[in-house]
Amino acid sequence: MATPTAQQQPVAPPANPGPIKRLLLIALIAILAAGAAAGGTWYFLSRHQTRAPASAIALPQQTTPVFFVLDPMTVNLLSEDGETHYLRIGLTLRLSDQETQDYLTQHMPEIRSRVLLALSNKHPADLAPLEGKRALATELAALISQPSDPHSKPVRIDEVLFTEFVVQ
Repeated sequence: MATPTAQQQPVAPPANPGPIKRLLLIALIAILAAGAAAGGTWYFLSRHQTRAPASAIALPQQTTPVFFVLDPMTVNLLSEDGETHYLRIGLTLRLSDQETQDYLTQHMPEIRSRVLLALSNKHPADLAPLEGKRALATELAALISQPSDPHSKPVRIDEVLFTEFVVQ
């Protein structure tokens, strides 16, 4: 006869992981992915921040420019058509330092005379286009920067700015 052997216990099927375990596993994966993304972002951004931008390195220290305003001038222009043409011009000079402004103030009558003589030699058609005005600004900068004394060095004029320009 067959004797029953040890008590047989029914074997239970393996338990399914509960919904809590599944949520914990998903949360752990999400936290690891977020950490990896944050670490990668930090790595790439810190690598680019250590290099200084080229524009920050290349720019020298900016100094505050000095602006020197000349009184407006009115001159007669050359004319082939028999009509009288006038030019009313206002100039502002951009200078690099205060010493240049002091020099120009001391020699202003001579500078105004040079500018007036140069302007009275112009034709209205030469001053009408934009390129004519730019050429005039360059010419006036060279004219004003000429030294009063032949033994002194030229004055540095950074830019000639027109504050008034009327051709009639």
